Amino acid sequence: MYDNIDVRYLNLYNIRNQIALVSQEPVLFNYSIRENISYGLNGINQRQIEEAAKQANAHDFIMKMKD
Repeated sequence: MYDNIDVRYLNLYNIRNQIALVSQEPVLFNYSIRENISYGLNGINQRQIEEAAKQANAHDFIMKMKD
């Protein structure tokens, strides 16, 4: 049961898109910052990546980094 609904009648894909894990310790994969921010998201564009970095208070830090 999930929210008083039998989970067998729920769309598994939609449920999985609503679940996230936020670790207490930061984790970066051995990829670019762009790839780390967009990990698991299909079709995300540069503007959305920059907005996510700003919301995470990481944009200024990222912009100071060397390529």
